Amino acid sequence: MLPELTGYLFPNDIHIHWSLMIVMYPYITGLVAGSFLVSSFYHVFGQQEFKPLARLALATSLCFLTVATFPLLNHLGHPERAINIVVTPHFSSAMAGFGILYATYFIIVLLEIWFVFRVDIIRRAAESRGIRRFLYSVVALGVYDTSEEALRIDGWVTRVLAAIGIPMACLLHGYVGFLFGALKSNPWWSTPLMPIIFLFSAMVSGIALLVVLYQIGTKLKGMPTDRVAISALARWLWLFLIITLTLELLEIITLAYEKAEEWEVIGYLLTHQLSISFISIQMVIGGLIPFTLLMLVVLMDRYLDDRVRNTLTFVSSSLLLLQVLSMRWNVVIGGQLFSKSMRGFRETYVPGMFEKEGMLAAAVILVTPFILLALFGKILPTLRESDTHEG
Repeated sequence: MLPELTGYLFPNDIHIHWSLMIVMYPYITGLVAGSFLVSSFYHVFGQQEFKPLARLALATSLCFLTVATFPLLNHLGHPERAINIVVTPHFSSAMAGFGILYATYFIIVLLEIWFVFRVDIIRRAAESRGIRRFLYSVVALGVYDTSEEALRIDGWVTRVLAAIGIPMACLLHGYVGFLFGALKSNPWWSTPLMPIIFLFSAMVSGIALLVVLYQIGTKLKGMPTDRVAISALARWLWLFLIITLTLELLEIITLAYEKAEEWEVIGYLLTHQLSISFISIQMVIGGLIPFTLLMLVVLMDRYLDDRVRNTLTFVSSSLLLLQVLSMRWNVVIGGQLFSKSMRGFRETYVPGMFEKEGMLAAAVILVTPFILLALFGKILPTLRESDTHEG
């Protein structure tokens, strides 16, 4: 028997079949949904405090959405067959539903990007020369009208697309939680709270990512960081964090209070195999510490210096990105560390560095959307000083 296996395990429970790629997949789609929500705060609900971030949020959502399928494609034995999920849809399959959701949402985001950046595309086409001018002209689709009436129509279409995109973004990521919650054979996954927890943690990770990107982006461009925008992000981030932590704790408390037979397995799992990733990282380092720091930012906002506010929000957001990643790890990997026999465990799981689904592949996939976002920023302006609030 292998040393990392203890107790009575079925043969199918010896190996971790859903590995690091299946951890990365819901993590990246969560960043997509959360960042899109911030852009919708401005475009749909008219919250002016998010104006400096609206373009960055939309571009971030598109770049991460482009990479969202990479973990799944890397996990498949025959990734070339993935297109079948769209061209031959199977409507009774939850997994097949991803193809329809992803394709529809991708089209919505692309259209919204075009309408939001249309004036900038036209301006770049007029200012550029040679091949750059040709490319911008192609992207402009032959539409060069920048009159007030045309801009009004752009704004209206953007609001409609963003309004449609909100439920689509929620479905895109909520369905990932549904996939796990619907697996009745696994008591760690099978809970109606799973889709909701996934969705709210996605909002946390998406907003946290924008805090980090916005502060780094303004620093690199030599632009002032908008105080109103940072304060608004901190408030919403704290709210979604409160809801997320409450749901995560309620799930554990309910299982512990019921003391059903599965708690004997899950309780041991959380206090042994997942003690570091769940208790230390997810709940304390990634949960309690950001909660406390954001509480200080929100409750003492008017008394804090801009540099202190920015630093506390940046640190909190960085820890929350780690918190959501550890949550995905604990759900995906943790749910495979115990046997269906309820009497056996796999003590450890460490992904290899150079494996097909190892840490290097995960790092490459995670870095790719940041590279795409940097290239996007070179082509079209995601941050503009004209969007910054005065005073």
